Amino acid sequence: MALSTRYHTFTKVFETLSRDYLQGKDEVLRLSAIALLVGGHILVEDLPGLGKTTVALALAGVTGLSFGRVQCTSDLLPSDITGLSIFNREEGHFSFQPGPIFNNIVLLDEINRAMPRTQSAMLEAMEERRVTIDGVTHPLPDPFMVFATQNPSDQSGTFLLPESQLDRFLLCTGIGYPSERLEREIIAAGGIRERIGSMKPLISSSEIMAARSGAQTVYLSDKVLSYIHNLVLATRSHDLIMTGLSTRAAINLAQVSKAAAFLAGRDYVAPDDVKEIAVAVCAHRLIMRSDMTTIDRGGVIRTIISGIALPLA
Repeated sequence: MALSTRYHTFTKVFETLSRDYLQGKDEVLRLSAIALLVGGHILVEDLPGLGKTTVALALAGVTGLSFGRVQCTSDLLPSDITGLSIFNREEGHFSFQPGPIFNNIVLLDEINRAMPRTQSAMLEAMEERRVTIDGVTHPLPDPFMVFATQNPSDQSGTFLLPESQLDRFLLCTGIGYPSERLEREIIAAGGIRERIGSMKPLISSSEIMAARSGAQTVYLSDKVLSYIHNLVLATRSHDLIMTGLSTRAAINLAQVSKAAAFLAGRDYVAPDDVKEIAVAVCAHRLIMRSDMTTIDRGGVIRTIISGIALPLA
């Protein structure tokens, strides 16, 4: 399948979602598309009631991928996510009952309401794409993407995600309030959950994998690679940052930049692709100095980018 064909097949899905179902959520939809293309996970942080869960449901509906949902609470156990072995008396042996993590798209709703022990149970699944139960390893399906939501950390009953958990998320973003005009239209129309539930898939799993292969072939020049590396190095020597970006973050930034170029219909990465995606890839991975924990990390990334010379053609 030609690159242009794979591009059009994939992008029409998200154009339909943005136009017909999720108006005003273009950015979170674009980042969700990128996460699917790269094979990574996305964390959406915002206030309750702004449509985070609806986006995940619509994403599963329009792609036809299997969907699992975990409503995170303080009494949630790791086995509630991964599954467990149950003894079958009739057959005389244990059989594994998979949990909701064994789906293509997994919504972890309000992830920061789960206890740290339960949060850590997600690490192997998100990073290794497998789950080990009673010494037996069970592979997860492909494609596999975690769509996690969390409430602002100053709300009651929340537990901060550790840095190791945050680093497993390819992208982190918010949704924000809709415009006044759009919000009035949403209020007048009511909820769209029923419409989403009746959505017909517009793309197959094989077409998603073909689009992913196409995104991987996007050309990344040495000059743009150096631009990415200079950004990473700058975070490691910044006065406000205690721990800068890791090599994994640099790899992710390159992968996401390729996917962003692919969605733009290009077969090469431009510096603007890196600039536009850098905050979503990098900000949540920064560990700020202890007296700078409330500072806007996205703003720090944007400031760093403004001080790095763009590569010349």
